[in-house]
Amino acid sequence: MTSAITFLLVKGCGKHEVEPLIAPIETKLDVYAQNYDPTTLGDSEEDAVVKLGYQLFNQTPKYLGPDNGNADMVYQGNRLACKNCHLNSGTKAYSAPLIGIIQRFPQFRGRENKMGTIQERINGCFERSMNGKMLPEESKEMQALVKYLEWLSRFAPEDGKIKGQGFVKIFIPNRAVDLEHGKQVFAKNCAVCHTPSGKGVMDANGYTYLYPPLWGDDSFNHGAGMARVITSAQFIKANMPFGTKYDAPELTDEEAYDVAGYINQQERPQKANPEKDFPDLLKKPVSTPYPPYADDFPVEQHQMGPFQPIMEYYKNTHNITKNK
Repeated sequence: MTSAITFLLVKGCGKHEVEPLIAPIETKLDVYAQNYDPTTLGDSEEDAVVKLGYQLFNQTPKYLGPDNGNADMVYQGNRLACKNCHLNSGTKAYSAPLIGIIQRFPQFRGRENKMGTIQERINGCFERSMNGKMLPEESKEMQALVKYLEWLSRFAPEDGKIKGQGFVKIFIPNRAVDLEHGKQVFAKNCAVCHTPSGKGVMDANGYTYLYPPLWGDDSFNHGAGMARVITSAQFIKANMPFGTKYDAPELTDEEAYDVAGYINQQERPQKANPEKDFPDLLKKPVSTPYPPYADDFPVEQHQMGPFQPIMEYYKNTHNITKNK
């Protein structure tokens, strides 16, 4: 945002000449400090849609999950809510915050190898993170989710780019995941909330998770971004154990790397037709846990590293820099 103050300059010592000077003052809005509490909204029709979107975001399975009571409205195969990955209702830095997301779409997505809409991006989450199926774009639920994201994005700059967008970067150890170390990190730092079985803890409301399952039938499927070790480690580093902030992490990069690998080696739902993802295999992240690939490295190495040799191959062979 740019404001301007007009000053009067007095020239000479006899005749006074006044000349306006426009002095730009750059101000940066702290998007994280704004009001994102929809309960403060009024009773208009538009406000009601935002509030519904907020409810859908935070209590997704209540409306769209397998226990919602209406078989025609089941679009999830698990009981996760959007808030389980996008923390603080989509407003936490380095937890893939959704502030400004509307301004960043349409957006090119390597997974589909085309420009995609925000509705298509949401449905990507339904198919993968929710282990479900696409929500009709014309449905009131999809419209409400988009309206909620528009409301979250109202303070973002025109290009939608904000500090804390996406996930933090980490130093990726030049080795394979140490599963035994990852198991120890999980027991020490994660099991207290997610339980030693990794199956999470249900909220008192009975249909959403207070602490989501990290594997098992109610978790994300292997097509989700969180099923990639590097992506998962980046999320964990800035956000876990629960309550951690990006500027005061509790885990080292190596701990985040190993526990991400341990979590993603556990059993989870398998996405149907994963081979249809990434039509251009050169755009596939190196830590994608399922084939096919545009290289000859084994599936196990794509799942657990070391990732540097794969990255070097793409740089040397195709002049492509990969970091996830």
